[in-house]
Amino acid sequence: MPPGGRKKDSKAMPRTEIFFRTDLLARLALALLLLASALPAPAQKGAQKAETGGVRGRVKVGAGNPEGIAVSVREGDREVKAARTNAKGEFEVGGLAPGRYGLTFRKAGLQVGRMNVEVRAGKFVSLKDKLFLPVDEGAIAFIRGSVFTPAGASYAGARVELELLREDGTSKKLDSRVTNSLGQFGFRLTPEPARYRVTARADGAATATSEVTVDSAAIFRVALTLAPRP
Repeated sequence: MPPGGRKKDSKAMPRTEIFFRTDLLARLALALLLLASALPAPAQKGAQKAETGGVRGRVKVGAGNPEGIAVSVREGDREVKAARTNAKGEFEVGGLAPGRYGLTFRKAGLQVGRMNVEVRAGKFVSLKDKLFLPVDEGAIAFIRGSVFTPAGASYAGARVELELLREDGTSKKLDSRVTNSLGQFGFRLTPEPARYRVTARADGAATATSEVTVDSAAIFRVALTLAPRP
């Protein structure tokens, strides 16, 4: 027995093993601390979303296609967000802090539209179909034409349809008219570059078509002849 009367513990842990375990526990604690600090991030992100709002709506136009209307969101004199309408004239702007904003809508050939909205946290202001941009008569394109018989006489009462020809090969019907007593018709369009198809139809007559390329605010004329079906 050692001096002092205490028996030596033969199972005492070596110092190197104690140091290893202590270091391992320290590393584990540090990893848990880093993980815990990272966990609130999604919650913070969700909180940020809840603290902002937005505005959405659909714009109707007096002529042409509602796609591509520039939407500017301003706070005072400073633009804070911007967007463009889709093929249906729809738009959506999010990530806006609560407050009052001014919206401006612009597209060539249409009058500029303006309105104010109040944005609240966690909510979207829905404007639905409250937005309408009339034609700017000083910057408009016209497709005007006449429909004739094979003998050159005016064809009154013919149905005339206007289609937009898209770059992907598809088309979209935009408007239709019935020729007057002089066989005349007309369409008003925004002046941005685009291709259109004009089609004339009448009972007992073969369909007549013509393509028109619009590239500016001007008058584009078309002449169509409806011949009897064989």
